[in-house]
Order: sequence, then structure tokens, then C-alpha cells
Amino acid sequence: MNASLTSHVAGYPRIGEKRELKQSLEAFWQGKLDAASLDQAAKDLRLRHWQDQNAAGLSFVATNDFSLYDGMLDLACTFGAIPERFGPAASPLTLERYFRMARGRSREGGAPDVVPLELTKWFDTNYHYLVPELSRDQSFHFSWDKPVRETREAIAAGFRPKPVLIGPVTFLALSKLAGSDPLSLIDRLGPAYRDLLEALAAAGAEWVEISEPILACRRDEAVLAALEEAWDSLRPASPLKLLLSVPFGRLGDALPRICALKTDGFHTDATRASADLPWLLANYPQDRVLSLGLIDGRNIWRADIEVLRALVASFRAKRTPENLWLGTSCSLQHAPHSLAAETALDPDLRSWLSFAKEKLGELAAVAAAESHPDLSAAARAALANRRAHPGVRSKEVRSAIAALDDSSANRGKPLAERLALQRKALGLPLFPTTTIGSFPQTAEIRRLRARHRKGDLDDAGYQSSLDAAMRETIRLQEELGLDVLVHGEFERTDMVEFFGEKLEGIAVTANGWVQSYGSRCVKPPLIWGDILRPAPMTVEVSAKAQALTSKPVKGMLTGPITILQWSFVRDDLPRSLVALQLALAIRKEVVDLEAAGLRVIQVDEPGLREGLPLDPAEREAYLAAAVRAFRVAVAGVRDETQIHTHMCYAEFDDVAGSIAALEADVISLEASRSKMEALSAIVSGEIGSEVGPGVWDIHSPRIPSTEEMVALLERAAAVLPAERLWVNPDCGLKTRGWPETKAALANMVEAAARLRISVPQTT
Repeated sequence: MNASLTSHVAGYPRIGEKRELKQSLEAFWQGKLDAASLDQAAKDLRLRHWQDQNAAGLSFVATNDFSLYDGMLDLACTFGAIPERFGPAASPLTLERYFRMARGRSREGGAPDVVPLELTKWFDTNYHYLVPELSRDQSFHFSWDKPVRETREAIAAGFRPKPVLIGPVTFLALSKLAGSDPLSLIDRLGPAYRDLLEALAAAGAEWVEISEPILACRRDEAVLAALEEAWDSLRPASPLKLLLSVPFGRLGDALPRICALKTDGFHTDATRASADLPWLLANYPQDRVLSLGLIDGRNIWRADIEVLRALVASFRAKRTPENLWLGTSCSLQHAPHSLAAETALDPDLRSWLSFAKEKLGELAAVAAAESHPDLSAAARAALANRRAHPGVRSKEVRSAIAALDDSSANRGKPLAERLALQRKALGLPLFPTTTIGSFPQTAEIRRLRARHRKGDLDDAGYQSSLDAAMRETIRLQEELGLDVLVHGEFERTDMVEFFGEKLEGIAVTANGWVQSYGSRCVKPPLIWGDILRPAPMTVEVSAKAQALTSKPVKGMLTGPITILQWSFVRDDLPRSLVALQLALAIRKEVVDLEAAGLRVIQVDEPGLREGLPLDPAEREAYLAAAVRAFRVAVAGVRDETQIHTHMCYAEFDDVAGSIAALEADVISLEASRSKMEALSAIVSGEIGSEVGPGVWDIHSPRIPSTEEMVALLERAAAVLPAERLWVNPDCGLKTRGWPETKAALANMVEAAARLRISVPQTT
């Protein structure tokens, strides 16, 4: 009889089933919750998450996967890598210092605002991490016992813990070190890891998982040499066992070298690294643990239990049970918490799904000694139902895709000629000012939406309130002196979910929240079938807004690649085809907006860079498909209609050529935290678009001064001609409050006015 295999996860959703972490954090920041109460709320969440894992029958519970803000920030604090502007190195790590690093401000009435750490995307997920800042004389020392405390908590509660740490090579590779390669500090970091590991062993940990996702995208000599040096130095003297894990991708030719490291086990992302499995089956040492990440932590489709058990059987035949483990492909923090609240979903669709809590049950079933016939039969029935469902395929959509040709992705005149026509038609000043789209969604707006959803406010009353908010926002923008206005997006809960609610073939959830950063959560739609736009989605509200002002108002749309990247996508079609279906739906909306009188239309694509495959061999095909989808979406309008796009919080240099190939007329992008570093991609990629580098970091509550914005714009004007520069925030203003919004926008308009005087036009 087969023995049950050891089962574990690399992490669990932090935010809580009802977003309890978000509520506690925001109450603390507002001064409504004290530090002790925040700490208790965090402990309660951790306990519940361990109970979920234990109740499912897992062998370990994951510890140190929880964070009040971000795991990279936690690790920097654990090793004392705190920049001086957040306080002297010897100062204790208080919540005030911690949150100032994350968001520039700890809480209302706390220490003065300061520029926070840079925020960017975590590999190809929609999670954002904080970028540690290191110095050439950086020292590392184990100085914050968070991982140890949480491990002791789990043991005290009766659970078997497996602490999870971001690995030293990933930590350094994703950090910033001015003028040098951060990997040059690997010899200093290894001993600090060893001290932490000794402390975890003393706390009672048997195994520690050390995650090195950087290996999914970088396997150059510098990374591999740093990995070998780190593993030579970090092993503790205690009998603690170390599991090296690599989520998000395959290792290819580097697999033998990585598996030769002095580890006690290796965990592979079997959902993305299936090509590595034959080598591992044949060659991985029998006396070490091989852990297979079979349950997909990145998507929400139900697993075929019997197919997975058959795969595991081939490994069981060659390995002893104690040296074969099963897990999730990566942390489950990238999946919603539970299906329990999704009672309004179509029953068929609901039967196809598996969220984080359900994935625990799937994992336990695959790892069990005996099969689970009921669960296996239910999974098979759901898969058969999904394949046969009438909404999965649409003849109309498939015919429209087949009819696309090269002309479908081309505007009329070349970019430079279009821009000349648009400048004449729009009559904008030098350094035109605008915003990215959304304005503050206050508690009042959220209450209106809740009342409407519950039926306490009828459609007419709800629409009247939204129209009033839009009118006030248009009036405010005119008073502030902005040049291109927006309607404020008060009708939208989220820039992707809004369109998911209006397109056929996409469903939205009631409580399918996923953490994006800090307390910010999103509900990714579920793309389950072929996509159709049954009716205009934004035309009426955009036309109303334009009728309120003589200034141009932007029509605001989310692009096909961002909808794709920020959704849970069907796994039965190539993603490139799903992107084209979305592009055709957006194209219809773009054409209708132009017909309604909109002269400026923004099609946001912040998801384009984050979708870049981690495997370099897959990037060219992805970028070609992404560029084609965007161009198909916007190619149906006249040359005089100005197409904007927006991108944020990503490294753009390695996709600069593709950004140029989009041929958007205007590109706005995040640039304030990076001090205009993002403009290097515009220059290196020979991108001819007009550019709006963000001058206000809206992910922090601090209000930048006019002088600060002027300095950023002067940096931009030093590398790009003045007539190509726009002035705007980094991103939408949905999460900001009205007082800071008004103050910061006033400063921004004043900064643009000063630049019009001090920076001459070059043509």
C-alpha cells in the first residue's frame, strides 16, 4: 500500500477571507487602531490560515509567509538593511519606521512624510514588492526576529511549522545598489542568513524553505556563482534541513548545477517547469527530498486529481515516500481565499473553480495514500461540463478573429504626422497637464455602490449621484487649470473588473480578492469563454462628461493585455488568442467613443511589461502578440484622434522596442519614485510618442511640493524635447483622499506653468 506523501504550501493569502488585514491596516494608518490591536489582528489571521492548512491534512503549515506589507521589506528589516532617511541604523524597528519605508507615512499624526522605497512588480505576477536600497558599505546582521516569532507562534498553537524565506540571491538581485551589482554583497549576506537559520532551528523548525524565484528568469554566471557562494556559507551547524524552491519557471540547462547545491531538498514548480520533470525523475539524488509543485498557485481552475495522481505514481515508483513531497507551484497568495462566498456565480462555472482553500484539499487528495473517488469524480464531471458549455465557443468571435489581417493593426499616417495633426486639433499648451483617469473613491461613493447593490437605491438615484460626482470633478479640474480632463470613473470598482462585468465570456466574483500591494486588493475577473461586447460600456458617461466642458475629456479604457494579465485566464486557448478577442471588444468601444465626440482616448496597458515571460525564449512571441492586440484595439480611429496609453511600476528598458511598436500617440508612465529612471527606456527604445512621466507618487499619502515636481520635470526636459512632455501623476487617484488630491494637483499645475517659462520649446 502506498504511504501518504508529505504535503506543504509555500504560502497562503495574507489578507484574510474578508480582507481583515486591509481593514486593520487602514484603521491603524488612520489612527483608529493601536499597535497592539494591529498585532492581535495579524496573529488571529495567521492562526486561521494555519488551521486551514492543518484541517486539510497538510504535513506542515507555512510560517513567515505573512506580512503586514511586503516580504521583501520584511527581509530587508530582518537583516538591518534600512536606509538612513528612515532613521539611524541603531534605531529600533518600530511600526512607524516600517510603514514609512513602505508608504512614506506611518499614520495620521506620525513622523514627517519621507520618500518611501520604490515599488515594482514581483516577477510576472500582479503583486508589487518594495525594492530594498543598499549601499556599497552595506552590512547585514540578523536584527529582527519576525520569522522566529511566527514560527514559535505556530508551534505553541500545536502546528508543525515550515518557515519560508526569500533566498539571498533573489533578495540581492531585486535590490538597488547605486553604481554596483547588488550580487557583489553576497559574501556579506550569507552569514546573516546563517544566524537567522540557527535561530529558526532553536525555535523548533525542522525544515526551512528558501525560495529563489530569480532563477526562473536569470541563470547567468553571476547569478549561479552567487547562488553557489550563498549555499556554501548559509548552512547552519544545527541539523536544520533546507529546501530550495524555484517558483514561476523551469531551470533548463542550469538544472544539474542547481541541484548539485548542498541542499536537503528541491522544490520545482511542476506547472511551469514540466519540461524539467523527466531529468528530475531520472537524476535527482534518491537520498534527498524532491518536492513537486503540482497544484497551480497562479490560477483558479479545478485540478484533475487522477491525472496528477498518475504523474505522482511515476515518481513513487522510483523514490521512497519520505523523499517525495507534494506542494503548490508557488505561494497561494496569488489566488483568492475561498469559494465559500461565491454563491451568486453560475453553478456550472463555480464547479470548475478552485481557490486557495480548495487547493489545499486538492493537494491533500493527490498526496493521500488512497484515492478520493468522490473528489476525483466531481473534478472529472466539472471538466467535462466545462468543455461542453455553450458559452465556451462563439462562432461569431472565431470568425472575427479569422478575418483579421495586417491592415487591422495599422493607423493611417505615421506617428510624427499624426502628432502634428493632433497638436493643431487640440491646441494644448507646452507641458499639458492631465491625470491618469480615476479620482478619489470616497466612503460616500462606496456607500452609494453598496446601497445600489443591495437594492436600497434604485438605478435612477444611483446614476444621479454618480453624475453629480462627475460634474463636481469636471468643475474642480477646470478650476485647478488642468488641460485634458477625465470623468473620474466613479462608476468603476476596478479598471479591469468594470469591463469584466460588461463583456460576455467573463465573470466576476463577490469576494475573490487578491493582494496587489499593502492593503490594496483587487478582484481579478474570470475569463472562461469567448469574449463579446454586447453593448457600449463607457460611451454614455464619457459623452456626458465631454458635454460639461470645452476642454478635451479623455475616454478611459483598459487595454486587452492588461485585462488579460489582471484576470484569471482560461487555460484551454492560447493567451494570444484571448488577447485578440479582448482587442476586438475594445476596438468597438474606441470607435464608438470617437463617434460620440471624444478627441482623446486612453487605453491603459500597465500589464504589458508584467506579462513578459520569465523564460527569455518565450518573450519575442509574447511581445509580438501584445503589440498586435493593442494596435488592433486602437487602429479604427482617425489620425486626429489622440490615443494615450498608461504603464506603471515595472522595468521598461527590456521592452522599450515593443513600447515603441505600440505607436501610441502619448504614453504616461510611473517615474517619480525612480527619479525619472523610466525615461531611459523612452530614449533607448527610440520611442517617438509624447510622454507623461509621473511626477506624483500616488501610492504614498505624502503630497509632493511644486519644487519637487519641477525638479523631476527638469530632469525629463534634459533628455526629451519640451514639446513631447506631458505632466501627470504616476497612476490613477482612486485610493487617495480629496484634500491631498487637490493640493498635489494644484502643485502639479503650478510646476507645469513654471516649466513653460523656464524651459524653451525646441522647435
